[in-house]
Amino acid sequence: MGNIVLIGMPGSGKSTVGVVLAKVLGYKFIDSDLLIQEREGRLLHEIMEQDGIDRFIQIENDVNAHIEAERSIIATGGSVVYGKEAMEHLREIGTVIYLKLEYGHLTKRLGNLKDRGVVLREGQTLRELYQERVPLYEKYAHITIQEDDLSIEETVRETAGKYKSFR
Repeated sequence: MGNIVLIGMPGSGKSTVGVVLAKVLGYKFIDSDLLIQEREGRLLHEIMEQDGIDRFIQIENDVNAHIEAERSIIATGGSVVYGKEAMEHLREIGTVIYLKLEYGHLTKRLGNLKDRGVVLREGQTLRELYQERVPLYEKYAHITIQEDDLSIEETVRETAGKYKSFR
């Protein structure tokens, strides 16, 4: 096991917190969105535009279901929870930590959703996406970090502390 898998909405700080957490714990850092882009040779939003959201989710599921790592922080894309195989695999190889932001805090953090490669279906609002995903994040998480009023440093400290006591 020995890995930490970060899940949560886009803008929750998975990549930012992940890099700092990796430095603090002396772990490697893996960004699964970058693995997807590397494998496909395209940016996330290009994959979604060219292949559609359902195909993107299949690709994301496959890439995440095949991550092999030890002593690593794995920052996942926000839509990873749609992939059952990926989430089962990630729970087997690591401790899944949900970086939770309340909706109001999330909207302040997010910029252009399209440029971020956010998986929004046609006509779907951010609020609807949030309400759809929160139960999935809660289902798969071993640990939840409520990070609404926390700085990056505070989020890292709390994440590291809860991880150490969970193990």
